[in-house]
Amino acid sequence: MKASGNTITISRGEYEQLLQFKEEVTLLKHQLAELKRMIFGTKSERFIGMDTGQMALFDLPGQQTDSQEKEQITYTRNKSDKNKEQPLRLELAPHLPRKEETIEPDSLPEGAKKIGETVTEVLEYEPANIYVRKIIRPKYIVSSNDERTQITIAGLPTLPIPKGNAGAGILAHILVSKFVDHLPFYRQKQIFKRHGVVIAESTINGWFNATTTLLEPLYETLKKQLLSTDYIMADETPLPVLTKDKPGATHKGYHWVYYDPVNKLVLFDYQKTRSREGPNKMLGNYQGYLQTDGYVAYTNLKNQKDITLLACMAHARRKFEHAKDNDPGRVKEALLLFQKLYDIERTAREKELGFDRIKELRQKEAVPVLNEMEAWLKEHIYQVLPKSAIGEAIAYTLKLWPRLVRYAEDGRFKIDNNLIENSIRPVALGRKNYLFAGSHHVAQQAAIVYSLLATCKINDVEPFAWLKHVLDIIPDYPANQLHHLLPGQL
Repeated sequence: MKASGNTITISRGEYEQLLQFKEEVTLLKHQLAELKRMIFGTKSERFIGMDTGQMALFDLPGQQTDSQEKEQITYTRNKSDKNKEQPLRLELAPHLPRKEETIEPDSLPEGAKKIGETVTEVLEYEPANIYVRKIIRPKYIVSSNDERTQITIAGLPTLPIPKGNAGAGILAHILVSKFVDHLPFYRQKQIFKRHGVVIAESTINGWFNATTTLLEPLYETLKKQLLSTDYIMADETPLPVLTKDKPGATHKGYHWVYYDPVNKLVLFDYQKTRSREGPNKMLGNYQGYLQTDGYVAYTNLKNQKDITLLACMAHARRKFEHAKDNDPGRVKEALLLFQKLYDIERTAREKELGFDRIKELRQKEAVPVLNEMEAWLKEHIYQVLPKSAIGEAIAYTLKLWPRLVRYAEDGRFKIDNNLIENSIRPVALGRKNYLFAGSHHVAQQAAIVYSLLATCKINDVEPFAWLKHVLDIIPDYPANQLHHLLPGQL
């Protein structure tokens, strides 16, 4: 580096080093912003493009100059009515049972005539009703014609746990409380105790083991149904697991989640790692379309020749949304293009279009936007620093572009993986409450319950009623008819 007057001359090597430092500073600033966002910031990715014809509510300092013309605007508005009636309360749910309570006036004189009544409804609550089902089976001595006698007694109804003392209702309540309402077993034990029922946590664990064993054939039926389709989504989420290999610490296992958006089936599969081994094992015989994020484990599967990959537009959009502070101008241009694509999807939903009509709409309106977006990406990829947030967003999107645009080829396909991410959310909430799974075996047992209850949720099936009914009848149900018990099929 040489200095001459006000001019500084640097060598080519020093210039390249400065560019490298600039890239590193940009990358570190982006990483710091992402860390702050994770800890303190909002998770919302909402974007509203500024309407050029709409005035800003608050002008930024320096926006208005003295040369701008000013005008005085006056308007007339109606004065608010201070005596306006208060809004009526909404009616309470009509399906709830009503317990009537009649209150007569004090000292009502004889001969008073009733001319009407005023009804007030108040929502009330009573604690859960825990009771003992007492099954009595009388014994009879029956004499036969040959003077022989025998004892006759009715058969015991099939119970979910043979020789156990837990009915379908209590088992369903325990599982729904943990895997839907995120209440760990030890908290449920405390709730039972407040009701005067003492149940050891080891007993609850034993009931859980027996119930998942009973549900395992239904889980296998769900897996078979899901893998028989030709379009599924996949994603994965971590789960801390206690193991003997790491005393005092947890092993980081994973729930791999597969979702059939057409038939509304959700399947959780526990694996010890996030390696390709998980999807390789699950999708070994699968033939069809697989929609995922950009994680490399889904590429080069053993069965890749029979699988066509789709990507998630929401993940690509998220990369740009996180780059807003890095390059606001380019990010706004990109997000406006994403917004056009999602507006088309919203139109299809609001009009409740069939798959063929959705494909027609996408070919007519979405494909031109996708072509415009591809041209924009290829134009700007060389105008940004590769390690900057905007550079990484553009590179990520271009890398997955053939998989991103494939959704426009079939009306069944979704534009993104948001549906499967919604299915995963209960696992994330559960982690905050029960913290970890007790073993790898328990983690797979949890996958069984999550699969069935997540399928209930996606089909708008009330989980407790469904699970109680299934636990009542599944011990005697024909194995080749188990698909009739899946949520949404009963």
